[in-house]
Amino acid sequence: MSTHAPHISSPSRVPASASPSGDGIVVGGGPVAVDAFIDFLCPFCKQFEATSGPILDELVAEGAITLVYHPMGFLDDLSTTRYSSRASAASGCASDGGDFVEYLYMLFARQPPEGGWRACPTTNWSNSGARWDWRTVRSPRASGRAHTWAGAPT
Repeated sequence: MSTHAPHISSPSRVPASASPSGDGIVVGGGPVAVDAFIDFLCPFCKQFEATSGPILDELVAEGAITLVYHPMGFLDDLSTTRYSSRASAASGCASDGGDFVEYLYMLFARQPPEGGWRACPTTNWSNSGARWDWRTVRSPRASGRAHTWAGAPT
């Protein structure tokens, strides 16, 4: 057994609006910090967002809180495509475009079942009418915009 603390390396690239520690996406700028640890495949995370999201949005809009979302991939084993990690990484690309919250809502609205197959978390919204160019998020590796940050803390 080692007596040395494990070394956790920081990701080489973090998304726009990343927290100072690089492990979350900052929404708002109020004096009270609220951290939400989410997995886009988690039905309880979806339920939390559905019930608490509007209240959190209101508090952000009023400048009362700084909301930090921490996308994680703890349910990757319940998908055949590592959906959780892929959706988390793609959320970083959405953040780069200033559309993290819109992307978060869309993913939870179109959440696949645990254990189900989903080709790609970005195919869920290719026809969603989003205002950003979905092709840059759909293939972030091809565009050189891939984020590995979401898998780092999980």
